Amino acid sequence: MTDLIKRLSEIPDVYDDFVLGVINYAKRSPEHIELLNCFMDDASVLETSDIIEFIIKQPDFHEYSATIQQKVG
Repeated sequence: MTDLIKRLSEIPDVYDDFVLGVINYAKRSPEHIELLNCFMDDASVLETSDIIEFIIKQPDFHEYSATIQQKVG
């Protein structure tokens, strides 16, 4: 996770809430960390919006939404 945080922090247009949001998604599954690292490895130039778009397109993204969390909890 430390490596992912460092990599996210090096993105030119990074902001704190972005890093926190990505880490929140990543920590839900070791597979998420691997997916994010692979995505970042494959991209030559990254902006925060690229990573956000990638995460939103993941099949399990909506399983972690606040609405679903409230219904379950």
